[in-house]
Amino acid sequence: MASSGCLWLLALAFLLGSCTSLALGHLDPPAPLPLVIWHGMGVFGLPRCPGESSHICDFIRKTLNAGAYNKAIQERLVQAEYWHDPIREDIYRNHSIFLADINQERGVNESYKKNLMALKKFVMVKFLNDTIVDPVDSEWFGFYRSGQAKETIPLQESTLYTQDRLGLKAMDKAGQLVFLALEGDHLQLSEEWFYAHIIPFLE
Repeated sequence: MASSGCLWLLALAFLLGSCTSLALGHLDPPAPLPLVIWHGMGVFGLPRCPGESSHICDFIRKTLNAGAYNKAIQERLVQAEYWHDPIREDIYRNHSIFLADINQERGVNESYKKNLMALKKFVMVKFLNDTIVDPVDSEWFGFYRSGQAKETIPLQESTLYTQDRLGLKAMDKAGQLVFLALEGDHLQLSEEWFYAHIIPFLE
């Protein structure tokens, strides 16, 4: 049975925004932690409106960029903290108050890297029919190839991985990364699947 501490960490991993940042930035574990589930490389699209396959949705997501990196919006709207514009990466890196920081895209915070690498396993769950996260590959740390918003690349081809800015390359080679996938929409997983695939990492 998972300990209360393990379950707390799992619950924390499902929360949005500052909680994950707080965990990575300030948690100094005395022993390897069992698990964390991350929200990946961010989003560039609206729920149920895939920009890469709809001209209207593509127009809408590009229009949203006009306000997504406004300081007041970044500080007050959690969804804006996850907005990642692959076309104007410089604006994203300079004005994203959460995601660019936590994913080490402005510089390397060694405490983030140290605490993530302290995990026994880093589990990433991709919901194959997800209509909320765009692109879905973000759930496995993939994202759009820089400069456009149609073609995605996997984690292993990203600068984050090749430069090992967050420790993911070292963790991958050590067998600490776990990529899980299941049919279903955003966070639509059964209790049976959860106990079969997640709880074993907490025991």
